[in-house]
Amino acid sequence: MKSFNSALSLIALISISFGSVVDDAAAQAVVPGSGTLIDFVGDTFEKEGESWEYYKNSPKASRENDEQLRFPRGYSANLRWFEGPERGQPDFAKVVPTPEGALPNSNFALLARTLNSGIPGYSNNKVEQDDLIVDIASRVGMIPVHEQPNAVARIYLPPPEQWENRTGPHFGFRTTANTHIMKMEELPPVTRGRRFRRQPQPQMYRAVEQYWPGIWIHFRSETDPANETDSAFLTVRGNNLGHDFIVKEIPVEDFGWWTFGMSYTPDGQVHFYAKKGVENLAAEDHLASKFPYTYRAEKFETMFFNFCNNNDGRTWSTPFLIDDPQLFVLNSARIQSIVASKKPYEAARTANLQQRAATASE
Repeated sequence: MKSFNSALSLIALISISFGSVVDDAAAQAVVPGSGTLIDFVGDTFEKEGESWEYYKNSPKASRENDEQLRFPRGYSANLRWFEGPERGQPDFAKVVPTPEGALPNSNFALLARTLNSGIPGYSNNKVEQDDLIVDIASRVGMIPVHEQPNAVARIYLPPPEQWENRTGPHFGFRTTANTHIMKMEELPPVTRGRRFRRQPQPQMYRAVEQYWPGIWIHFRSETDPANETDSAFLTVRGNNLGHDFIVKEIPVEDFGWWTFGMSYTPDGQVHFYAKKGVENLAAEDHLASKFPYTYRAEKFETMFFNFCNNNDGRTWSTPFLIDDPQLFVLNSARIQSIVASKKPYEAARTANLQQRAATASE
């Protein structure tokens, strides 16, 4: 009993110590929107306006469900967005005028929705999702967390009557990170002809692991018997086990524009922020700081957006608007050097791909 009590005391001490480390790290977190804006990535939608184009190159990818990538992937004409390889792109993407309350001088935002999520041509009547990815990694490369990258986006939550009438997750603002973990080697199955030989033992090896922290918007429909009124709430993905947890309630009177942000600090921790409105985030908008899956991030790759719907072939996802997805870097000298070297070639590359896309569509 004494040893059992000692073990409990040790666990409690570790938990308290870990909790104080997390609290301290949260206090030192970088507020998203800090540092230098890297305008070589992201999108304001102001330059192209309603002429902004996205080339879908259907059918979409669905590697997560059936191992199919289906090249070539979709991309935007300005080369700042591309189709996700795991789940494919939304079925509708168009730049539209911004509703009231948008950022000052912001006239346009991206309306994106999906209908046929999941595997193309197959409706399973389950909630599926599609992705739209902001191209960061191929434009400026992956960013070590010691440079403290952070991402911000404004998201418009439409009036409740415009939401897909379904209780559950509807939209995600997420980032891609990677780290190294130890994995067990997978050996091929043993054939009969070798059944009497000594088989090699699997070995541990160090591997790159990609993961996707983020903030999800969930809806509670008043048509669901469990809910008296429509409302929404935010969850964060994820805790140390990778599970989602609720961080904020959003009553219908607070629907409209919101600002979301995520930041990475040199200890590999991810920090999540959100606030109603379009003003810059501040320390008081902090939602949580976590090491999702107990991983310590090493590099930031990109940001992306999830669009969820009931995959029944008839029901469109909720019409969210995305405005000004932005990347900031606190220690930005290296990234600024990369951008300076790439900008002279950007216009020619964009024009070339636009011409190829126009020719292909003729």
